[in-house]
Amino acid sequence: MSLDLALSIARSGLAAVQRQLSVASQNVANADTAGYTKKSIAQAAMTVTDMPAGVRTADQQRSVDTALVNRMQSAGAAAAAATVRETLLTGVEQAHGATGSGDSLAEAVSGLQSAFIALRATPADAGEQRSVLDAAATLANRLNGISSAIGTARQQAQDGLVAEVDSANAALKEIAALTLQLRSGTARDAAALEDRRDQALARLSESLDVTVLRKSDGDITIVARGGIVLPLDPKHDVLSIGEATVAPEFYYGSGGTLPGVMLNGIDITGQMKGGRIGEYLNLRDDTLPRFQAETDLMAATLAERFAAQGLTLFTDADGSVPATGTAYAAGSQLGFAGRIRVNPAITATPSLLRDGTNGISGSPFGASDFAPNPSDGPASFTTLLDRVLDFSFTGNAAAGVTWPGIAGTGLGPDGSLASPFAAPASVTAYADRVTTEQTSERALATAARESATTLQDSLRARFDAQSGVDVDAEMSGLVQLQNSFAANARVVSTLQSMWDSLLGAVR
Repeated sequence: MSLDLALSIARSGLAAVQRQLSVASQNVANADTAGYTKKSIAQAAMTVTDMPAGVRTADQQRSVDTALVNRMQSAGAAAAAATVRETLLTGVEQAHGATGSGDSLAEAVSGLQSAFIALRATPADAGEQRSVLDAAATLANRLNGISSAIGTARQQAQDGLVAEVDSANAALKEIAALTLQLRSGTARDAAALEDRRDQALARLSESLDVTVLRKSDGDITIVARGGIVLPLDPKHDVLSIGEATVAPEFYYGSGGTLPGVMLNGIDITGQMKGGRIGEYLNLRDDTLPRFQAETDLMAATLAERFAAQGLTLFTDADGSVPATGTAYAAGSQLGFAGRIRVNPAITATPSLLRDGTNGISGSPFGASDFAPNPSDGPASFTTLLDRVLDFSFTGNAAAGVTWPGIAGTGLGPDGSLASPFAAPASVTAYADRVTTEQTSERALATAARESATTLQDSLRARFDAQSGVDVDAEMSGLVQLQNSFAANARVVSTLQSMWDSLLGAVR
């Protein structure tokens, strides 16, 4: 081996060690940098005509399991969706009131029933009549509050959609720009660009559950869970959704007024699954409209069953009582929980609670005949109070005659939704079931968030173990590299001495 070749080999060794020292130092310096992954440099021995020619180093490489990264992103999407659901449903749960505190919807119904029982004992007692009015107002206010909370949550879902689509567009544009640099093959630090792209993909996956297909040339394909391929455009937004004000009668779809998510002008709302966008859509268009319908049916059934016995205790703002026999989406039941109030006529004349507000022509399929107590009638009149206690709160309209069932299908402003439970016959049981079902949705969301977060943390720990920087290992490697550098430097020094001796001998 010639001295020239030996010197060249030693110089290549010094250069390789210098690059590895630089990468190791970079790893240590960025050990706590979010999104940074451990970098390494592969090296290979070079030969020329079967003779050793030194060492060659490649570009920086990442130690990343892409399958694990995809699983982390999917877990992030699930955690983000569950967090959104938990947050928005918390307001609805609070509006229902805490069970056991005496102010939940079901307890408000029971409170009204108890007030009527007390009035039945002394029908002419003004104090007991006032107690019934107070209980009725409490129940109406509870229904108003639940309806308002549902409406607020739906508006938050709509506003959240707009903000989340903007976030997704920003992430997609960043991903597109980084992908173009990686595909060009001219990036000075491709590994660092891939770190940045993975961070942008993680942000995108929180907005929308996606699967990322990676190619060897640095290109990627992003597929939303609903099967839509998301285009990468570094200069333009590809997703859009309009702003809107939400009301109980508004909905998305044919004939509706709520906007959908558009992809370059094409409606892809039905394919938007997972992540915050998917959950906001689910809440706006499914869960919360169903909650509204169930609450409206509770209010409408309550008002109708009282009026059917001869006591129009609850009315709409115009004094009417919704008819539950008509389709929910087409009738005055829609949004009624937000408008229900105690009949002003009874507030002005509380004795109507004893005497009744309207006569009833009986039906074999409904309530029996009733005539109100005349103005000069007995103060101990209990006929109406018996009818209310025996039939308004129960599953029967009259002795041996059941009330028509409370609707469980055809719900929502477009009639496309259904309750996940069979409606009980009595308003007391239905109120209890609605409270239980709607408040349990928040508890389920919390459990889903905790489960998704636990999985996310577990996957993150595995990722950090595989791809994160182990400072102790890097410091140990630095010592070895320093020793290697010193050894190669000594070779160079020795070769230099040999050259000097050789040149001296020639002279």
